[in-house]
Amino acid sequence: MRIDPLNATAGAALGAIGALHVAWGRGSTWPYPDLDTLADEVVGRPVVPAPAACYAVAGLLGAATVLVVTPPAVAPRLQAVGQAGVAAVLGTRAALGFFGRSDLVSPGSTSATFRRNDRRRFSPLCAALALSA
Repeated sequence: MRIDPLNATAGAALGAIGALHVAWGRGSTWPYPDLDTLADEVVGRPVVPAPAACYAVAGLLGAATVLVVTPPAVAPRLQAVGQAGVAAVLGTRAALGFFGRSDLVSPGSTSATFRRNDRRRFSPLCAALALSA
């Protein structure tokens, strides 16, 4: 069974973002020079989340990756529901970011830098991934 190229691309992106969250959980600031910049650019508040939170997000992204790239051979209905869930979560995340309301799901994420990045980078990426899922 072949994997759809769109699903493969979405899965690769989700996996890469998950790996980045693992790196952040381990203390990396890549691609930013320090924790303060990472916090402002990506989190939108003065401190970064605890490692456990980064790993939790990475785990969810890993599960989303599996749902998106696995061919629906064993349980097609379950996978379709899972993929719809991934699309709904990412679509909601995109909408909140476009409207400048990511703070509803991530309290305190209100810095001007984060909101700019959220509208220009994070929300379009989430929207594209939602459509691909």
